[in-house]
Amino acid sequence: MFNDIGALELVTLVVLAVLVFGPDKLPKVIQDVSRTIRKIREFSDSAKQDIRQELGPEFKDFEFEDLNPKTFIRKQLDNDELGLKEIRNGFDLKKEMAEVADSVHGRESESSSGSSSSSGSSSSGSTGGRVDMSKKPEVPARDDRPPFDADAT
Repeated sequence: MFNDIGALELVTLVVLAVLVFGPDKLPKVIQDVSRTIRKIREFSDSAKQDIRQELGPEFKDFEFEDLNPKTFIRKQLDNDELGLKEIRNGFDLKKEMAEVADSVHGRESESSSGSSSSSGSSSSGSTGGRVDMSKKPEVPARDDRPPFDADAT
């Protein structure tokens, strides 16, 4: 609980507590705080037990930490019932991104060049059956006026 508090910070807290509550009342305040923390923990544990009993035997392995979305997703992804590990291992993100970048820039990737040469030259177009994805600005004609938008003015 106090893993990130150093010795100097702890001494400062003790000195501050002595100054605020005084040396006479400090033991009573520490007892009251510890008693309150203990009651909160007992209340929390009994609430967890009540919820587990109400859920029934189907949820005997239910953990409240699973309600955290990150923990729940991590636990479900580690579970191999859906075969997600095979899908994850079979997917090469770098290769896919390189293929997309090559197709956007108009270069042929190694996998598509090998398949296109083996399939023959059935498409004799200038682009080789590819779609040109490069963005070209549209130049309006000289007489064309931009559309008038009454709401924008």
